[in-house]
Amino acid sequence: MRCLFTADLHGHRGRYQALRKLIEKETPAGLFIGGDLFRADRVSEEFIKAELFEPIVRMRKESGKTIRCFIIMGNDDPRGLEETFQKADADGIIDYVHNRAVPFGDLFVTGYSFVPPTPFQLKDWEKYDVSRFVDPGCVSPEEGYRSVPVPAREIRYSTIADDLDRLAHNAPPNKTIYLFHSPPYKTCLDRAALDGKMIDFAPLDVHVGSIAIERFIRQHQPLLSLHGHIHESTRLTGQWSEKIGQTVACNGSCEGDQLAIVRFDPHNLGSLTREVISLCPRN
Repeated sequence: MRCLFTADLHGHRGRYQALRKLIEKETPAGLFIGGDLFRADRVSEEFIKAELFEPIVRMRKESGKTIRCFIIMGNDDPRGLEETFQKADADGIIDYVHNRAVPFGDLFVTGYSFVPPTPFQLKDWEKYDVSRFVDPGCVSPEEGYRSVPVPAREIRYSTIADDLDRLAHNAPPNKTIYLFHSPPYKTCLDRAALDGKMIDFAPLDVHVGSIAIERFIRQHQPLLSLHGHIHESTRLTGQWSEKIGQTVACNGSCEGDQLAIVRFDPHNLGSLTREVISLCPRN
């Protein structure tokens, strides 16, 4: 069962074009996209339809193959467009898997979009991690702005840890591929370029992933865990995957005018590979 995984396309048309060429060539059984689909000047229903949904429908017709597309949003994606993804799911174009599990052959796929608090202002996909702690330099979920209304109590008290407790019951973790936007904390997947930086004399933690997600993986040992969000982590650590117990966790993000592709067969995880494709300058 050949599958492709990538994350953090950020509205880069070159990335979408390169991804389409790979899908046309390889016709994978599953395409996994781990959030941050847009950039500020390319946030629209029309963009995602033209660059992803319509090409997927066309490629299925031309190849005669199903090509399942599992997708979540990320912290740079406005939740106000979530209905676009839900409608595409209802129409059978994609599998929008945030906070739900769907069958994939004899396995399952589950997604989760939220990340711990960041320095950025859009808070649609940010939550407190395991407590109401915010790293120096970051903006709390109670500040910033949102594209959809959320009850104040939920913003103030809900956590990623609480969500994941419920998510574990959606499908048996040992038979589930988890598609997260945030990487797990203190791994080779969440290393940010914050070396030596301080805010108000407080040193910044160079690891910016989710403690709750790291604990979830360690406790439940899912079949495979896919992540994005921290673009520079692979460059800084020299690693794009890490074993947490028996679970393999992978990074599908990269920097600059490049596209990162992780190829995997969920029935043969020893065959995982990662390719970085150089693109034309950003357009």
